[in-house]
Amino acid sequence: MSASPALPSVSSLAPPTQAELLDFVRRTAADAELIDSLPLDPEGRTWVRLEGPGGSEAWLIGWPPGTGTGWHDHAESVGAFITAAGELKENSLAARLPADGWKTLELSDDVDRERRLPAGKGRSFGQHHVHEVLNESTDAHAISVHAYYPPLPQIRRYSRTGQILRLEHVERPEDWQ
Repeated sequence: MSASPALPSVSSLAPPTQAELLDFVRRTAADAELIDSLPLDPEGRTWVRLEGPGGSEAWLIGWPPGTGTGWHDHAESVGAFITAAGELKENSLAARLPADGWKTLELSDDVDRERRLPAGKGRSFGQHHVHEVLNESTDAHAISVHAYYPPLPQIRRYSRTGQILRLEHVERPEDWQ
C-alpha cells in the first residue's frame, strides 16, 4: 500500500493578512543587495516586480526627488508598504468611500491623515484605502517595497481640490505591466 500525498494545510491556502504583507515588505526592505540593485532614474519612478507571499503582488519602487503617485486606491486589495531608503510622505483619507457608483464626493473636514515614513517605517492598509505617496525631497531618491493581495485588479485614480474628491479614471493591470 502506498502512502497518500500530504494535503496542504488550511493555513497554507489562506490569503496573506495585512500583518503578513507588512512582515514581507519589512524583510524585503532589509535586503540591502536587492535595494541597491534597483536602477534609479533621475526623472521618473522605476519599479521591479517581486514575488510576494501567498500569491500576492509585490513591487520594489524607486522615487526620484519631487515625485508622487497622485490620489488613488487599490480597490479590493489589502496591502502594505515600507520605505527602504530615503523618506516618503503618505497623505490618506480616514473615511470609507463607496466602492462604485460615484464620480464626485465632498469630504468632511476631519478625514485627512499625514504620515512621514523615513527608512524602516511602513504601514499596512485595508480595502479601498485612498492615499497619495510622495517623495518631497529636493535632492534624494527614496526606495520602497509594496505588496498587495489579491494582486491588483484595478487602481482608481482621483483628483482632489479642497474637500472635493473626483474619480478621474480606472487603470487595470494591462495598463501598467
